[in-house]
Amino acid sequence: MTIGLVTAACAVAATELPAIGANALLHPARRAVTIPAPEGCITRTLSGAGARLTGWVCETQGQQHGTLVYLHGIADNRESSIGIIRRFGPHGLAVVAYDSRAHGDSTGDACTYGYFEQDDLHRILDTVAGPVVLVGNSLGASVALQEAAHDPRVTAVVAIAAFSDLRTIATERAPFVFTGGIIDGAFARAEADAHFRADAVSPVAAARSITAPVLLVHGAADVETPPAHSERILTALAGPKRLLLVPGIGHNDGLPASTWDEIERWVLRSAVPIASAAVHRPL
Repeated sequence: MTIGLVTAACAVAATELPAIGANALLHPARRAVTIPAPEGCITRTLSGAGARLTGWVCETQGQQHGTLVYLHGIADNRESSIGIIRRFGPHGLAVVAYDSRAHGDSTGDACTYGYFEQDDLHRILDTVAGPVVLVGNSLGASVALQEAAHDPRVTAVVAIAAFSDLRTIATERAPFVFTGGIIDGAFARAEADAHFRADAVSPVAAARSITAPVLLVHGAADVETPPAHSERILTALAGPKRLLLVPGIGHNDGLPASTWDEIERWVLRSAVPIASAAVHRPL
């Protein structure tokens, strides 16, 4: 009887756990947006790569010097952009914040961690006034880095709690019962279901082609996406770069005001002068 139970359990693990893992990877919890657009913003439907993305498009206060695009984290939505809209609008940056595919009010059945999301972002950048600053958190940070590798419109990136590559972070976060074989099976199932290549999702590989300034921000106490991920990206980056480690901050903790002040100073120093020069360049 005991041998039979063990055999049955092994059979279930071999067939069911990869499907469970693939489902968890592709279908994060979806949080609906519950607040109206902030003052100075309008809600718009934006065209992604085969997905309709719902977002806020926010005017700057005074003369516009460029656009900041905010990209939220996994299982989040555009509501987390409120502070960024209020902080950067007065500095001449219009702000666009949208729900990533399979998140919030946007369509799309599967999250692919940048494989299709960078195409969505690229299409959104076709509609905004440049130069462009990308500010992303977690998933959004990794999407921003992948887009910045091949889009010269991106003049600066702030990447908060980025992962270095999908296979590594998913393996690190997998339950202890997931063996290497089960994880491989989950990836294979996810790739087949969502029509993407997991190993192509690699911000650390993209970093080698990024020439725009990049500010990496990571909580020193982050155990879900350890700071080693940002450290690997920092090493790979080809252009101007800086890593800001924030003591005592975990993955889902909000950054302290002092850190946001430092991010603001970096953005204004690294991006707004470039944007202002582009706006005022003689014809």
